[in-house]
Amino acid sequence: MAGIKALISLSFGGAIGLMFLMLGCALPVYNAYWPLFLLFFYILAPIPYCISRRVVDDTDSASNACKELAIFLTTGIVVSAFGLPVIFARAHVMAWGACALVLAGHSKL
Repeated sequence: MAGIKALISLSFGGAIGLMFLMLGCALPVYNAYWPLFLLFFYILAPIPYCISRRVVDDTDSASNACKELAIFLTTGIVVSAFGLPVIFARAHVMAWGACALVLAGHSKL
């Protein structure tokens, strides 16, 4: 039963996060769809770790370089996803209110 509660709460958090992302794009006050570029980061984030799981043999208990590199690249992608709305807001591509909504959506995802 605990697994179902976790799955429901994760899906609810993901839906709320995407709602905030869409609100940051589609509200008439902001009316800029630049924050949707963050969806590329959501797609790219799990790819390095999935590739390293296919390549690496997990029989040894020691840490290996391929897995560590995949975690490093995934961390870089996630940090870039948090930084892109701030860069867009500083460059006046989107409003600061839209940046706040997008960052609030990140905290839910």
